[in-house]
Amino acid sequence: MSRVHDALRRAEQLTYPAPAARIETPAGAPAPPAATLLPSSLVEGLLEKIQDVPFTPSSDGHLIDGSRPREAPAEEFRTLRTRLNHLQTLQPIHTIVVTSPSPAEGKSFAAVNLALTEAQLESNRVLLIDCDFRRPVVHSLLQLDRSPGLTEFLQGKASLEESIRRVAGSNLYVLPAGESVLNPLELLNLREMRVLLEELPKVFDWVFIDSPPLLFAADANLLSTMCDGTVLVVRIGTTTIDSVTRAMQSLCENNVLGIIVNGARRGELYSKYTYYHSYYYSQSPEPASESEPPTH
Repeated sequence: MSRVHDALRRAEQLTYPAPAARIETPAGAPAPPAATLLPSSLVEGLLEKIQDVPFTPSSDGHLIDGSRPREAPAEEFRTLRTRLNHLQTLQPIHTIVVTSPSPAEGKSFAAVNLALTEAQLESNRVLLIDCDFRRPVVHSLLQLDRSPGLTEFLQGKASLEESIRRVAGSNLYVLPAGESVLNPLELLNLREMRVLLEELPKVFDWVFIDSPPLLFAADANLLSTMCDGTVLVVRIGTTTIDSVTRAMQSLCENNVLGIIVNGARRGELYSKYTYYHSYYYSQSPEPASESEPPTH
């Protein structure tokens, strides 16, 4: 199960880059289709127009259950939430890319659970975006329709309010990947994507972006230049030091908020957690399974 790496401690000393400049259409070049032009009031009245969907997480997704807050996995993500919320008081951090060096290290698992944990706070509005157009899984973990989603919005096929869903009874909003596209990097590089990420913090306290792995596609590197920070997910026994080094170098190490270490044995986490909390609860926590969380 995921736990916060000590690298988060140095995030307070990091200097964050200025927001990326918007890409303007060169003089004489054809203007984008009218359907994709973004108004200055892109997010005005957005929340009132979004459709609610029930919370029906995948049974094998290992997502945090808000009704069982005493479980060790939930406590680990609350620790991460506390750190991020503290960082937000020190720096203007609202948009975060969650990625990994390679596939199957748990980035989507971490992104969804982090968004769920932040959304448990009544004061937080949280948007989870699936920008992994190559292998999207957020919609599967939450059992939502994949389309319409981000790709339809960027292509002018759907409005923003049509593309986002709100998990009923919560502060969690989800923007799924949308239909499959042949040019994911080019789509993410559109001016519309940059403007979108600039506008979303006006209505959302946190925007978490699930992106492709750093060493297998350039998408995460591009997204990191548009966002306030990046969280790297690594997996015990799988991720190599060389992979982490190359991933950090590709990000220039200038906006890395920290590292989540995935794949810790549940028995170890539960033994430490229940040792402390057993003093305060009359009912013992449920026994832990030795299986590890899924990787996405």
